[in-house]
Amino acid sequence: MTSRWQALALLFSVRVAMAFQFQAAAALSPLIMDAFNVGLADLGLLIGLYLSPGIILAIPGGSIGKRFGDKPSVLFGLGLMVCGGLIIALSPLWEMQLLGRLFAGIGGVILNVLMTKMVTDWFDGREIATAMGIFVNSWPVGIALALVVLPPIAEAGSLTLALLFVAALAAAGLIALAVFYRAPAGADGPAAVKKQKLAGLTMAAVIAAGAIWGLYNGAIGMIFSFGPAILAERGWSVSEASSATSIVLWLVAVSVPLGGVIADRTGRRNLVLVSGLLLFAVLLVAGVRTDAVLPVFVMLGLVGGLAAGPIMSLPAAVLRAETRAVGMGVFFTLFYLATVLAPLLGGWLASLTGSARVTFDMGAVMLGLCCFGLLIFERLAAAARDRAVRQPSG
Repeated sequence: MTSRWQALALLFSVRVAMAFQFQAAAALSPLIMDAFNVGLADLGLLIGLYLSPGIILAIPGGSIGKRFGDKPSVLFGLGLMVCGGLIIALSPLWEMQLLGRLFAGIGGVILNVLMTKMVTDWFDGREIATAMGIFVNSWPVGIALALVVLPPIAEAGSLTLALLFVAALAAAGLIALAVFYRAPAGADGPAAVKKQKLAGLTMAAVIAAGAIWGLYNGAIGMIFSFGPAILAERGWSVSEASSATSIVLWLVAVSVPLGGVIADRTGRRNLVLVSGLLLFAVLLVAGVRTDAVLPVFVMLGLVGGLAAGPIMSLPAAVLRAETRAVGMGVFFTLFYLATVLAPLLGGWLASLTGSARVTFDMGAVMLGLCCFGLLIFERLAAAARDRAVRQPSG
């Protein structure tokens, strides 16, 4: 593998399998609830288990990559995803479903952290926002594919067959990565463990970038978590509300890479980032206060993904090759923390106010905080670069 675009295509495909596995529980939720005689609270636990290990394991996941190398570590993560998927597909016990989901989620954490670092290795200093926009897009693509592909398989065959398909897709990703992936020339290897410590200013900048990414994804989560409930409050049927909300998902898949391309072509990363965030915030507020729901939801999808690529390019601005794996672990810890806590806070506020509408307002506030976080990040990044320049002569 000699082309960075070939590497990106492979890493994109493997991460699609991860998103596909994450969404499987929701896509097959009626069948899972019936097969195991569980309720919505149990289903919520099953869904949340996939992302929750990231709060604890994202930083160790980066350290594992430094110790053993990126490719072997990602293959190990894919192995956990396959094992977890097989446990879920073949076990008749609910407790084993939870265990399998946890195994798969741990593998997903390792993939998320290290494959992002691998993309950065290939594109450092070259079209990084575009590459990150494309790579991040694997998540909505995988989720959308799971919603389209898995229910027909289960209806034509069985729940077990659909879940085996999920495990098989993870296995295909493992084989493809093992056979085709090669690291770029000069990429950091497992021998550089002693250089993995992050300096104070760089660590603070990475934390700021991670907070921006977490808040941004938490705001997007307000749409997919509470959009159907908001429309149902306004008299829409369940199917109508879900279909309207899904429009945002499909259009985000278009706007995510578009934002990265615009940022790279114009050289105005922060302008694209802030403009995308503010437009997204305005549309969230408008979406729950207008009768023109469908046009607003279409616009949400078209602008909602513009900031993703530029945000994902922020760590590359402050991390060197030897600190990149651990730095991405810190970055994703904030992401996982926000994506787990944001829906819980949104649900609590909705219960407190008696309406799910407040969740979109909460999302707009989170996007505003992202803009403030960008200001902090830029100041910390500038200070870190200044210290790096002065330190050798000092």
